[in-house]
Amino acid sequence: MKVVVIGAGWSGLAAAISAKKAGAEVSLYEKTDLVLGLGNVGGIMRNNGRYTASEELIALGAGDLIHITDKTSRHKNIDFPGHKHAWLYDVNKIEPEVRGYVESLGIDIHFTSRVVDVKKEGSKIQGIYLSDGTYIEGDAFIETTGSTGPMGNCLRYGNGCSMCVLRCPAFGPRISLSARAGVDDLQGEREEDVLGAFSGSCKLAKETMSQELVEELDKTGVLVLKVPREDINLDKLKMKVCQQYALKEFAENIVILDTGHAKLMTCFYPLEKLRKIKGLEKVKYIDPYAGSKGNSIRYLSVAPRTDDMKVKEIDNLFCAGEKAGLFVGHTEARHSKVQLFHSIYQVRISQRGVYFFLEHPHSFISISPVELSHVILSTKDDIKYFFASISTLSIVL
Repeated sequence: MKVVVIGAGWSGLAAAISAKKAGAEVSLYEKTDLVLGLGNVGGIMRNNGRYTASEELIALGAGDLIHITDKTSRHKNIDFPGHKHAWLYDVNKIEPEVRGYVESLGIDIHFTSRVVDVKKEGSKIQGIYLSDGTYIEGDAFIETTGSTGPMGNCLRYGNGCSMCVLRCPAFGPRISLSARAGVDDLQGEREEDVLGAFSGSCKLAKETMSQELVEELDKTGVLVLKVPREDINLDKLKMKVCQQYALKEFAENIVILDTGHAKLMTCFYPLEKLRKIKGLEKVKYIDPYAGSKGNSIRYLSVAPRTDDMKVKEIDNLFCAGEKAGLFVGHTEARHSKVQLFHSIYQVRISQRGVYFFLEHPHSFISISPVELSHVILSTKDDIKYFFASISTLSIVL
């Protein structure tokens, strides 16, 4: 059976690994020249309930990528406002480690290969088209293209293209395959009638910070610096996709984490104000480059799906990561692929004309947000859910 995965972020890689474990021939198509997508500027693992979720993924036999982030962690068990026992992986080391592992499994990764359309017959996808016209057939398709951008959306719902790590001007815009297949995508709101939400952090060049701050950051993994009273902006917290970090401490302080670069825990911050803070007088942004003005906009393309991760109305299209719901974080992106492990396996049976897919019980911590994301999208409730917002979880096995 041939499985085609579109998008090589955390969820796409995890989905490809799951499909490979299920015995499929797997091809992975990525529009840029790197795997991991936003994971290249992420870094936070195991904080709060994510620790339990990570351990459960390992216990379920799905800890491949957890082991790699553990191995590349610069700091372990650190605390910062609202969060306990976080591990911080090195964003400058993680990509080649993950790429090498995935390729060692025999998974074909096709870089600079942007998928732009699908060929559909009835309720089944026959194949996909790349931007250069290449056509690829498959038995099952997994869309893990995320919900960020493209540039037009960042302009319409944000402050313009922030020149983030996704690099849409160079590698082309994200295309929703579920929409190309005729399914109406869902969109999240950060406030009444305002679609999308800003990515919640930026990266600063550590070498542009004072030596004193760099030494403390290297030693402890975290800096908490007071914001001048006149620059405190509590309203900006509502803009963040990462609502688990939308605490007043993140408005009253500059929180910086050591992920190889200096991870600034705010969606954007004017450079002239940032340089007013002691030790940051010469600081500069490295992601997004326009971190003074804005950040990427997310939650603009969520596929309606059932809890077995199958996109509604399409027999052989699945989704994971933010494409599957309001999942915020690397752990959440990976957890959705555990459900795919069984659903993809059942495509073998579906080839005879019978379609049924398995669902994990929602007593599993790693699976419970699958259902919650639909509740949030349908009710517009507060999105402060999921692993990072929960301080204590129990493993149920």
